[in-house]
Amino acid sequence: MPYEHRWNKLWRQFGVGEPDPGLLPLLLDRYREAHRRYHTLQHLDACLAHFDAVRDQAQHAEEMEMALWFHDAIYQVRDASNEIQSAEWARSALLQGQADAQSARRVHALVMVTNHQTEPQTPDEALLLDVDLAILGAPSAQFDAYEKQLREEFASIPEVAFRSGRRKILTMFLHREPIYRTDWFRQRFERQAKLNLGNSLSTLGSD
Repeated sequence: MPYEHRWNKLWRQFGVGEPDPGLLPLLLDRYREAHRRYHTLQHLDACLAHFDAVRDQAQHAEEMEMALWFHDAIYQVRDASNEIQSAEWARSALLQGQADAQSARRVHALVMVTNHQTEPQTPDEALLLDVDLAILGAPSAQFDAYEKQLREEFASIPEVAFRSGRRKILTMFLHREPIYRTDWFRQRFERQAKLNLGNSLSTLGSD
C-alpha cells in the first residue's frame, strides 16, 4: 500500500504508535467513492505534496498533515455537514488511538476551517486553507481540468443552477484580497489564481 509508510510515520509523530490497521483502508476507500471526480486521492496527493513544501512553516506539522488526510474524508454533493462529519471522524480516530486531547481538538478545528465559511483563527489554519486552495493558482490547463471535474461531481445539478452557484463561489474567492493568507502561497499562486478565476467567470457568463 503506497500510503501506509507515510500514514504510520504520521501516527508515530503523535507518540501513539501504530493506528488501527483498518482505519487507513477505510479512509482511502472514501476518497475512491464512485461519485467523486475532484475530491479523490489525486486531490489528497496534491495537498500532501503542497504541505511537504511548507511543512517547516507549520506550528504543529503532524496535526496539519492529519487534518489533510481527513479534510474530505466525508464528501457528498450539496451536503453541508461534510466538514463536520470529517472533523468528528478525525477527532474520534485520534482519541481512540490515545492521542492527546488538545491535539485532537486542533485537528478537528483544522478540518472545520476547510468549509471556507469562517476565517482561520491560527497560523496553521491559514496555512492549511492555502494548501487546500492551491488548485486555484495552478497552471490554466490544470485549473480547467479541476473545473471540469467539479462539474462532473455536480452532474445531478441542472446547468443553470450550477453556473449560478459556481459564479458565487468563484466571485467570493476573486474578491478576497488577498486570495491566499500566507506569503509563500501569495508569491507563487496569487497572480495565476486571479487569472484563472477571472477566466472561469467569463466562461460561466451571467444570468
